[in-house]
Amino acid sequence: MESVRARGGAALRDLRLLPKAHLHLHFTGSMRSATLLELADKYGVHLPEALRSGEPPQLRATDERGWFRFQRLYDIARSCLREPEDIRRLVHEAAEEDVRDGSRWLEIQVDPTSYAPRLGGLIPALEIILDAVHSASRDTGLGIRVVVAANRMKHPLDARTLARLAVRYADRGVVGFGLSNDERRGFARDFDRAFAIAREGGLLAAPHGGELSGPASVRDCLDDLHAGRVGHGVRAAEDPVLLSRLASRGVTCEVCPASNVALGVYEKPEDVPLRTLFDAGVPMALGADDPLLFGSRLAAQYEIARTAHSFTDAELAELARQSVRGSRAPQDEQQRLLTEIDAWLAA
Repeated sequence: MESVRARGGAALRDLRLLPKAHLHLHFTGSMRSATLLELADKYGVHLPEALRSGEPPQLRATDERGWFRFQRLYDIARSCLREPEDIRRLVHEAAEEDVRDGSRWLEIQVDPTSYAPRLGGLIPALEIILDAVHSASRDTGLGIRVVVAANRMKHPLDARTLARLAVRYADRGVVGFGLSNDERRGFARDFDRAFAIAREGGLLAAPHGGELSGPASVRDCLDDLHAGRVGHGVRAAEDPVLLSRLASRGVTCEVCPASNVALGVYEKPEDVPLRTLFDAGVPMALGADDPLLFGSRLAAQYEIARTAHSFTDAELAELARQSVRGSRAPQDEQQRLLTEIDAWLAA
């Protein structure tokens, strides 16, 4: 990312050099477009034009048809991950991209049931993923951990199975338990037992909420699932009382500006309520969500904050600090990263 200039001609600090934590990145969605094309060719998978063009597909998921199309594209891409070497390649490349964007700590989210049929079962799938994470972390120097996510479109008993599995591998790199897919389907409380299992096992509760549904979805994450972080959470901006609650409890919202616009939650980057959440004191961790489908990675989210919302470098540094504090990185690692952020700002 080349140096840009603020009004008056002063050079702005390079956002790719700003140390930060990346807390909202989905597994298949982290794939490079070129890698998807190669894997599709390898396995004879026909890709629709939306995945072959190299450009982000036109998506609008605020209605059921749009969400179905988004999920269909995601499922097609996921079907190209069939062997352990594909998993290792994806994780290694995702780590390289994160390092290039200034990430020092990554918590990647995955539902291992989606890969289990081709990788020998649920346990082998998670072990292959965790081994790939360990290798990529060793090779790139990026701290990487895993958030195991249940699918809210499946039965809550499936979520309980995943929660028990996630706890079993807490000492192998699993740090959290999530809940993804269309939040307009079902109720968060249906998954309360799964999240209780995860929390009792020492895992962070990090469900999605407040993206396609309004503030009530965020409240359900807090009340029913006792969320320590909320995936997205931007719709909380519509409820001042909820904003105050998030701020007072220090619940980090994993905000993904580019995907919010791509999915039609907001019309343009300026409409994403970054400033509203920031001014209310709600901790945020900017995330790329699914770069394969939305076309931008981590540093670009900070660029949106800078260009569309006039965040100063000091405020951008504070966003980076909030991402680190919201992570499950060990305390000594967090302190090291906070010191590096201060150095970026002082430069």
